[in-house]
Amino acid sequence: MGVSISTAKWLAPAAFAIDFAAQQYGMFSSPNMLDVHNQNLSYFSPQPYFIAGFFFPQQLFQLAWLYRLYKLDPKTPHELSELKQMVDFVPFYAVGNLCIATWMIFWNSSQLKAAHVFVTINSLSQLYYITSRLGPMNTKSTSSVLTHIVSKTFAGIGILDLLHNGSVAFAVNQPATMAVRVLTGVGFGVASACSDWIFGGCLVYDLVALACGQSGSWRNLLGAYAVGSAAIVAGKNWARPPYNGEGSGYHRTATDDLDIA
Repeated sequence: MGVSISTAKWLAPAAFAIDFAAQQYGMFSSPNMLDVHNQNLSYFSPQPYFIAGFFFPQQLFQLAWLYRLYKLDPKTPHELSELKQMVDFVPFYAVGNLCIATWMIFWNSSQLKAAHVFVTINSLSQLYYITSRLGPMNTKSTSSVLTHIVSKTFAGIGILDLLHNGSVAFAVNQPATMAVRVLTGVGFGVASACSDWIFGGCLVYDLVALACGQSGSWRNLLGAYAVGSAAIVAGKNWARPPYNGEGSGYHRTATDDLDIA
């Protein structure tokens, strides 16, 4: 799924621009994103303003990452080594942005099952990248830090998107069953135990957003899950810090022979 550096330098900003345009359509069309949300509630419907509160700072990190991608010179050995990890993420970044843009069109048309296809593609592709391709963070490299932040926040909010869209597409106006309650706790608990500060923080944020969007005992349980998830993430990462800042932060793979052209 690799691309050349020259392709990455136009593909990533183009995908960002398409997604940004789709988000403006989603906010200012009629019905808009919030209208569709309010008309289709379920047991994984978050407080909608938490999504907006997440995407604004996340887009600032994306812009910083895109600037680094554009600025780094592949003819400079040190900068080429930084570019390699960034370019390896570009196809997944582009797929994510294009899927979210397409999701927006279906969401605003209240075609929630079709929208769920694109949410699923985005979420699974981002999770695949951070679990199978992303090298360790080099805290001495701005590019490495930004790649970890952008990719893991994409995957983190993707979890919330997957749960939210899935519930309203297939179980609108339904309460959380006992199976849903148990699997939510187990799933987030296991994911928290495998997460660093960035992705783990996103999981906690997801649970808080869900809790604030629900009511009654389910709201209280989601709040307890959020506290438990935060404790697991903090305990795991304090006991075994995930970042040491040593080395290049990049494992040699086949993508090290990346094309510049």
